[in-house]
Amino acid sequence: MTEGPTAGNAPRTVARILRERNEQIAQRWADLPLFQAVFTVTRDEAVEACHAVLESLAQVAESGRVSDIEAPGFGTIRQQLASMSASRTRSGLSIGQIDREVGALGTAPVEILERESGDAADGDVLRARLLWTELLSTLRVVVIETTLHENREIVDRQRQQLMEMATPVIKLWDRLVAVPLIGMLDSARSQVVMENLLEAIVEHNATMAILDITGVPTVDSLVAQHLMKTVASARLMGADCVISGIRPAIAQTMVQLGLDLGPVTTRATLADALELALERQNAKAQGLTPRD
Repeated sequence: MTEGPTAGNAPRTVARILRERNEQIAQRWADLPLFQAVFTVTRDEAVEACHAVLESLAQVAESGRVSDIEAPGFGTIRQQLASMSASRTRSGLSIGQIDREVGALGTAPVEILERESGDAADGDVLRARLLWTELLSTLRVVVIETTLHENREIVDRQRQQLMEMATPVIKLWDRLVAVPLIGMLDSARSQVVMENLLEAIVEHNATMAILDITGVPTVDSLVAQHLMKTVASARLMGADCVISGIRPAIAQTMVQLGLDLGPVTTRATLADALELALERQNAKAQGLTPRD
């Protein structure tokens, strides 16, 4: 008969069950949604993933730090479950659903523990079962924490992609690019605008750039500061900038706020800015002094 749990020996008992019955538990876990839905190529992949998680949980149980999410064994689990939780999230599962899938992992070890306890005292079995329950609860916290972290990274990547898509740099003419801005211009998006514009200046060897703010609803001191930084960066790259889309309401607001775009050339419409840019390019080609 397999040695049952003894008083004060619950950590080693749980670790032993997880190791000695690793294959048996792994086979049952591999059929659960958490593993089955992620490892769709072969079932063996799911079983191998289960083996890795079980060994990590055994290490945590053996250490006695079952309530410590920073216990060394959980580090390996995080790496394994990060991709799994991200996959389940992309499949449309909520954090609550993922948590329930993790909770389903508790059944097999408990059944094996109770079956193999033999003549062990009820109190000893209860202590081992409570320790496993606590270990599983900590695992669920780790999974939720990992899922939230993965979700934040996904949201950040999507936000970055949306900002880049919403801030295209268009080549209008030879060595002439334009950035049509639509919507609010905050610090994060301004950084994307600046990076995209500077990359386009290098890519197209541009000497002129138009920043069109026709689609920007309001211009305050912060927006003006962002525009000035973008213009200054473009000049350092050897490209002159023209800001177009200065509507009457925006002009009045800028005057009331005391905003000054300094030496930056501005035009009321994109068409006016384009005309000015082409005149400057023609003047440079002919060796004349371009007008402002």
